[in-house]
Amino acid sequence: MTNKKFVFTSLGFLLILNILAWISVFDLYQSRFLEVNFFDVGQGDAIFIETPRHHQILIDGGPDSTILEKIAKNIPFWDREIDLIILTHPEKDHLAGLIEVLKRYKIENILWTGVIRDTAEYREWEKLVKNEGAQIFIAQSGQKIKWSRTVLDHMEVLFPLEILKGQELKDSNNTSIVAKLVFGENSFLFTGDTYKSIEEKLIESKADLDSDVLKIGHHGSKTSTAEEFITKVSPEIAVISAGKNNSYGHPNQEVLDILNKYGIKILRTDKDGDIKVISDGKKYGIPTI
Repeated sequence: MTNKKFVFTSLGFLLILNILAWISVFDLYQSRFLEVNFFDVGQGDAIFIETPRHHQILIDGGPDSTILEKIAKNIPFWDREIDLIILTHPEKDHLAGLIEVLKRYKIENILWTGVIRDTAEYREWEKLVKNEGAQIFIAQSGQKIKWSRTVLDHMEVLFPLEILKGQELKDSNNTSIVAKLVFGENSFLFTGDTYKSIEEKLIESKADLDSDVLKIGHHGSKTSTAEEFITKVSPEIAVISAGKNNSYGHPNQEVLDILNKYGIKILRTDKDGDIKVISDGKKYGIPTI
């Protein structure tokens, strides 16, 4: 009898430990944190977002297949689905990596402008998108992407101000999707490669531009980041995605001077590598290894 009591007691103890372990796993899965990763993909843009409910959003994919290695380090090997891809505009340094992602992952939703480019990368993108079976959304200001019932947690499209689908352009930089991500009291502004003329339109539109973290437009080129725009956004952190020793001279010194003038912390993928920002909705931080 004593031995039986010992066995039952041991089994009960192990059962409790097992339950506690699963509760712990569940708590980890229901993470309180938002992660925003600015990947170092060379001379291009690629931003990977994971919400507390583990929804995955990829904004642009960089100029080549480097994005696959970056994603693999940030999601489990068995996870072959991405909830949303956003192509800000169909230039190679933002588009080419997404082509590789479409070949390797199942994509649930795609948001893009529908702007046409006469390039090999664009034609491949168009073919893969048609075969993917994802739900397609054409970007226009006012659209909101939500992943929880909380009003504050969402991403809102601020630009383009009108539907651009079907327009064929030699330079699509200025058609880039501009979107603001809000998570509790923290916010991120993603600007693609928009020029100062679009920054001016955003100011005129009375959009709420104020953000904690700003992804600097066009890799820090002097075509973007007007001083008035910076004062409206009033970021604490500016992230510049640019390749090491790139031939364009990005980021431009004028842009760096403006950011330094307002005491904004500058992070650069060409110097800092991958940049991760984590938020709990009240505070945000940049983890260090």
